[in-house]
Amino acid sequence: MASEEAEKKQEEQQGASYTYWVRQVKEGDAAPLPVPRKLTPDDIINDSNSQPPTLGSLWNKAGTWEEKNLNKWASDRIKELLISVGSLEFPAGKAEISDVSKCVGDAFLVTVRNKKRVGYTYELTLKVKGEWTIREEKKTVKGHIDIPEFSFGELDDLQYQILG
Repeated sequence: MASEEAEKKQEEQQGASYTYWVRQVKEGDAAPLPVPRKLTPDDIINDSNSQPPTLGSLWNKAGTWEEKNLNKWASDRIKELLISVGSLEFPAGKAEISDVSKCVGDAFLVTVRNKKRVGYTYELTLKVKGEWTIREEKKTVKGHIDIPEFSFGELDDLQYQILG
């Protein structure tokens, strides 16, 4: 009796084997096989209109990889923003950026898989001036702040040197 049950289980397992390349349509199948149909020009136009717009250039419809140089714009914008900071107040005085004497680096916009990503690496030297109260006497101070490298995603590890 046990051997008959084992044979039935083995037959059931063999009948349910994985053969994706052979499909035998049986009565009661959940979905019939798809019927091929020829596309019309209207179908092609409607399909192209339903696709989402791609970022980047026309030649890169798949949005695989495209890099755009933003050096000029980014350098000008960094200088503009740093000068516009104005005066910073501290308990013992105040300071301001008087000039951006060095702003060298690369900035780029990369389109990868239809997503925009920004990257930059810059080197800065800032001229600063300010007033400090030292032993109840106001002193005018001038100096430079050198930032050897700042880049996207690494601003927490920013290193700088202050020269007077």
